[in-house]
Formats: sequence, C-alpha cells, structure tokens
Amino acid sequence: MILRIDHVGIAAADAEGTGAALNALGLLRTCAGPAADYGVTCDFWTVAGRAGDPAIEVVSPAGEDSAVAGVLARRGPGPYHVAFEVDDVRAELARLRELGCVAVDAEPRRGARPGMRVAFMYLRRPAGLLIELVEYTEVP
Repeated sequence: MILRIDHVGIAAADAEGTGAALNALGLLRTCAGPAADYGVTCDFWTVAGRAGDPAIEVVSPAGEDSAVAGVLARRGPGPYHVAFEVDDVRAELARLRELGCVAVDAEPRRGARPGMRVAFMYLRRPAGLLIELVEYTEVP
C-alpha cells in the first residue's frame, strides 16, 4: 500500500550548485549517501530540515555508467522521479505491474538512506512518469 510521498528526485550534474539553490529557498540537507546499485550519489533536502516531511532528492552521477547520466545527457538537469513510501515494496511492484506499470527493477535494491529498499517503475501512460517505491526497514 502507498503510504505517502517520500521525496521528489531531481537529476543534477552539479549537486553542490543545486544544493546551494535549494538552501537559498530555505531547505536544509538532512542526509546524503550513495545508491551504489545505481551509480549515483543522493542528497536529501527538506524545509527547515524537518524529519518525516517529503524531501527533495538531488541525484548526481557517481561515474559515467550512472543510471542518471543518460537522463542528464538527453534532457539536462531537472525533475527525475516521484518516490512513494510503501509498506511492502515487493507487493507494490507486483500490484503495479498488474496495472500496466513497467518495472525498471525486477527486485528491490538498496537505496541511499540507511534501511531503505527501493524499486523503480515507469507509469508510462498517461503520465510518462518514473516512480520510485521506497520501503524503510529502519526509521530514516
């Protein structure tokens, strides 16, 4: 079951510059970490650094083979995905496949936060949207 919006991902080649812009808007970086399975680094920003609020995730390539490198080359920086916290990522993967979503990940993978398991899917029609399913085994 989808519980809430966890974060909105922004693809950025310049994480430091993007972070400075978010900070100018009043957001604070609450955590950062690699998502090694995807070859990216992730910085999470929230309004006044409040834990539990939906975050802005700045996703930057950690190398040339990064999952986000192709997006940046084709479209440049900007909106990348919407992430939903779920109670069971495997069950949501199966449910959304039955509804026509296209799985990017066949199985959940480690995310950038401690205890975070994720899986990406495309909600192609009518939204053309990349979504991320997020399950926490530890409180972020």
